[in-house]
Amino acid sequence: MSLSRRGLLAAGGALGMLAAGSSPATAHAGGRRVRTGFERLAADGYAPLAGERVGVVTNPTGVTRDLAHIVDVMHADDRVNLIAVFGPEHGFRGTAQAGGSEGRYDDPATGLPVYDTYTKSGQALADIFTVSGVETIVFDIQDAGARFYTYIWTLYDCMEAAALAGKRFVVLDRPNPVTGRAALGPVLDKAFATFVGREPIAQAHGMTVTELALLFNGEFLTRPVELETVRMKGWRRSDFFDETALPWVPPSPNMPTPDTALVYSGTCLFEGTNLSEGRGTTRPFELLGAEGIDRAWAAAANALALPGVRFREAYFTPTFSKFRGKTVGGVQLHVHDRASYDPVRTGIGLLVTAKRVWSGFAWRPDHWIDKLTGSARVRTMIDAGAAPDEVVAAWQGELAAFRAVRRTYLQY
Repeated sequence: MSLSRRGLLAAGGALGMLAAGSSPATAHAGGRRVRTGFERLAADGYAPLAGERVGVVTNPTGVTRDLAHIVDVMHADDRVNLIAVFGPEHGFRGTAQAGGSEGRYDDPATGLPVYDTYTKSGQALADIFTVSGVETIVFDIQDAGARFYTYIWTLYDCMEAAALAGKRFVVLDRPNPVTGRAALGPVLDKAFATFVGREPIAQAHGMTVTELALLFNGEFLTRPVELETVRMKGWRRSDFFDETALPWVPPSPNMPTPDTALVYSGTCLFEGTNLSEGRGTTRPFELLGAEGIDRAWAAAANALALPGVRFREAYFTPTFSKFRGKTVGGVQLHVHDRASYDPVRTGIGLLVTAKRVWSGFAWRPDHWIDKLTGSARVRTMIDAGAAPDEVVAAWQGELAAFRAVRRTYLQY
């Protein structure tokens, strides 16, 4: 009896997962490991997808623990009728930089049609789902834990479009890489809604993608989608990514490591300024700077005595983006105590001190900082000379209200 190519690939993928699962490298010292939503879906024989024409919204992070892509694994398995793939910002295979996508094409590895979701929403996206012929849409993308990381709004837009098109929606969970202990930062004012923030959630939301999907469906979508979520097993809200025994795949070109994600929800605010946020370096969002900044910034930032972090005087030359090819001065963040570190408070402290020590400081003319922080308040308070603790205190009421709503949807 001979196996089909799909059967051989499926068997190989299953054996690979079993072999990886038995390796000491995949487990904690205490023997615990995190099983992703996809791993649990596969172990259940893809039961939620039985008899359905399936499409997957994913990117390079949609991998098994042995680094096989879930699209390749599902395509090779006769138990799944996978007929389409939907790519977000940066694309399904991850070839595009920030603000880009891969467009419509047929995937060379599988022959599957790949549809571009980036910048599409509402009925236009619903029409793509209809044209694709799918009945059930599966979402599996690694998030970074920040409101302005666009994959969670791809999730939101796809849920909304699936409801319009009459499709089922299944969300496979992955860890919040910076833990799910708490929500931090200002809550979006709907008047400032964009693709870096559709709905009023905190800047560092402290939720997983399945929890966000439940929140979106329960609180924000005017037409809830038929939703099913597949939770992880073994994940604890206190877990940082390196405690999960899962492989890290950069979810976007400038999110190379879990360390990047740790600082990102605070230092991404520098996208709203004329300073480099470290794009074009080996440490994006950990290195910040501009021409004309010297050691005074690191000294001022350290004087704030922010918990869990120190700042080193740093010089670097970005290879693209702001100050490309120019040597700039600034700081590098060194987080020495993750448990006490507050990335959003740190980001505010860095903005305040950068403006104080560098006469060239300016906001982007389009006030992008308002879209990132969710209102004009941070910008106007800093311009008025507010101290970091004053700025942080200003959002505590709305944050408390969001935390109360958030609590209803937590699954771990």
